[in-house]
Amino acid sequence: MSCTDQADFGPFIERLTARSVLSEEEKQAILGLPGHAVHVRAKQDFVHINEETAYSCFVVSGLVGRTGQTAAGARQITAFHIPGDMPDLSSAVRPVGVGGLTALCDTVILRIPHVAIRNLMARYPAVAEAFWRDTMLDAAILLQWVINVGRRDARSRLAHILCEMSIRYGRDREILTEYDFPITQEQLGDAAALTSVHVNRSLKSLRQEGAVTIRSGKVRIADWDKLVAIGDFESSYLVADTGPERQRRLLSAA
Repeated sequence: MSCTDQADFGPFIERLTARSVLSEEEKQAILGLPGHAVHVRAKQDFVHINEETAYSCFVVSGLVGRTGQTAAGARQITAFHIPGDMPDLSSAVRPVGVGGLTALCDTVILRIPHVAIRNLMARYPAVAEAFWRDTMLDAAILLQWVINVGRRDARSRLAHILCEMSIRYGRDREILTEYDFPITQEQLGDAAALTSVHVNRSLKSLRQEGAVTIRSGKVRIADWDKLVAIGDFESSYLVADTGPERQRRLLSAA
């Protein structure tokens, strides 16, 4: 079966073409990748830490957390992945996963064989370069998350995460002041290195300040500028320059 039989692969194409120039033939080749759809229950690991796999996972629906874990079992979420993301694309060239992948709510993934990805990259060098740039976006997000848990207080950590997800959920990286975010306070604590009690107190503070509320899995941002200030958030690591001049530069450099 092809990806188009199981999922809207458009968001992944959009994510790639925000940073790379791809021809229609190259886009169609990506859309033609074979895949196997898997339904994953909430809180279930579907790629384990240091597990060797023969496929990469495309998120069709739901929400995925990349996880690491201490020897004592303490878990840290190091990234969120939303529909349209391929969180372990890099495993096509390094099959032993860096961290694990967990469904944070009921989720559907598409397993795409590594051999198909590698064959596609060999046939289309521009696709290989686009995939490379895509993994660099994940690296940029990881850098910001390290700064977030290492150098910001509790309110700022949560505000930064909510700002980031507002932009990532928006098509063309627009700012969404309302978006679905099917996550528990325990999971949000695992992402921000906070206890559930601390998360609850910090969210209450953000709500009382008129910045943002989270209720029944939905985020409502009342004051974007205030949330940005609290979170020390700067969006350049997420937003790509997609203007015509940049596209021409990329084409001339190809």
